[in-house]
Parts: sequence; C-alpha cells; structure tokens
Amino acid sequence: MTLALLFPGQGSQAVGMGVELAEAFASARAVFEEVDDALGQSLFKLMREGPIEDLTLTENAQPALMAVSVAAMRALSAEFGVSISRAAFVAGHSLGEYAALAAAEAISLTDTARLLRLRGQAMQRAVPVGEGAMASLIGPKSDVALAEAAAEAGSAAGVCVVANDNNAGNVVISGAKAAVDLAIAKAKELGARAIPLNISAPFHCPLMRPAADEMAEALAETIILPPKAPIIANVTARPTLDPELIRQLLVDQVTGRVRWRESMEWLAGEGGVTRFAEVGAGKVLTGIAKRIAPDAEAAALGLPADLEAFAKSL
Repeated sequence: MTLALLFPGQGSQAVGMGVELAEAFASARAVFEEVDDALGQSLFKLMREGPIEDLTLTENAQPALMAVSVAAMRALSAEFGVSISRAAFVAGHSLGEYAALAAAEAISLTDTARLLRLRGQAMQRAVPVGEGAMASLIGPKSDVALAEAAAEAGSAAGVCVVANDNNAGNVVISGAKAAVDLAIAKAKELGARAIPLNISAPFHCPLMRPAADEMAEALAETIILPPKAPIIANVTARPTLDPELIRQLLVDQVTGRVRWRESMEWLAGEGGVTRFAEVGAGKVLTGIAKRIAPDAEAAALGLPADLEAFAKSL
C-alpha cells in the first residue's frame, strides 16, 4: 500500500467541525488552543457555535480548516501511532497546501495560522467586493480545454483564467466580474453548466497579485523546513521537499492555477498511490479521488471513529 494524505480547501467548512475531535482527544484540543493563541481570537468558539456567515469569511475559514486538519493528524499520531511519515506524499487543495505543510512539520502551527489569516485578509484586500467573480463549470463536457476556451472568450472583457482544474467535469474560472459573466455565456454555448460561486474575491487569478506580494513578504520571514513527506505542489502537480522551492510555490499559488486533477493523476500514476486519506473537514477530495483514481481506496478522516478505523486498517 502506498498512501497519500490529502488536505481540504475552502468550501469544506461547517459549524461544528473539529468539535468531536476536541472532545475525544487532548492532542486535538491542544491544536485548537494554539491556533486561538496565535490569532488572538477564539476561532474554535466560532467553529463550534457559528454563525456560518462569520466562519465562511475567508480570513476565518482558512485557519479554521487548517486547524481541523492538523488536529486530526495530531490525534492520528498521538492516539493511534500513525505518523505523517507513513505517507508517501501529502497534498492540499489551495489553502490545504498550508495544512499539508503544517501536518508534515515544514511550517510551525503558529506560523501557519498567522500566514493563513494574512492570506485571507490579503486576498480580500486585493479586489474590492463585487469586482471579481468565480464560476464552476460542471457536466460531462466541462474539461479544462472547454474552460480555457470560455476563459479566453471572457478575456475580451477583462482578466479571466482557469483557477481550479479539479477533475473532468469540475473546472473553476476566475477573474473580473464582467469577464467571468462573458465566459459563463461562452461555456453554456459550448455545452457546459456554469454556476456562479458565492465567493468574496476572485481567487487564483492575476488580480490576486497584490495578495501574492503580501504573502511573499510574510513567507520570506517564515522558517520552512523540509516536510516529513514530499508535498505535491498545486501549481506544478509534482512533488518537492525543497524549502526554498516550497516558499516560492506558495507565492505562485496565490495567482496560479490549482492543478488538482493533474496532481491526483500523478499520484495515482507515477506516484504509485493506492490509498488516499482526506484529513480534516468534509469529503470533497475523497469524492474527487474516487473519480480520478477509481482503483485506489479513498476515505475521509474527520471524526474520531474515522481515525480509529483508518489506523486499524493499516
């Protein structure tokens, strides 16, 4: 068995996430306490009680989702003896890349929480609310080629690019609102379903350059160590252990495409991965793994029972 651990991104947040982990495991509680201390707020109280509107704010959702992932990983190690070194690779979707690096001990938990808080704030500052947009192109015809054609058509009205290549049938475009609106019309003309996303900023597109510059400054001052397992970078879909390359790729990721489909194909192909485990909130990446690599096992590890069952199966 060759194992890859996956870490979810924004959209997997829900009120109550992490609560059962905290109630069951001291190691998980310690993670939430450290994140609260790092941020100077009771983020875990917001995670436990809501409201969902506040939890979904980018500057809250990003560190909160990371905290759940790291809490689950720490509990898996402390309570069940399954350390990050059991994984051949780690990978995280967008902000999940930070969770993967924290879980793999490349960046400290405190630094990761602060970086994600800044990342969320910087992304929001980069483009005023209402000026940017994102849309998900779904359906059997919605591959990256169709999305690129739609984005190219939208570019007549402003910045518009493919932001997330999640899997065949699920590709996200991002950019200026007028450009994305034009791209949506083109995508429908080409036979895709296009759903505008309820987001506060156009992530993973060139309009995020001011946020990338802010992250470059913050990351330049951050200690990054070689991760305990190679990380598959979003923007290259290839593994690395090099701290300086990781630093640069985290900057590039702010404006660059999340190449998740390619990452999963590499893991299941050249990487030889036969088992995927999604560590943290939700099951989005588990579903994608099952579609891209149907011969591999895939499971979500977000609750105490999930961790126990997973540990027993190894």
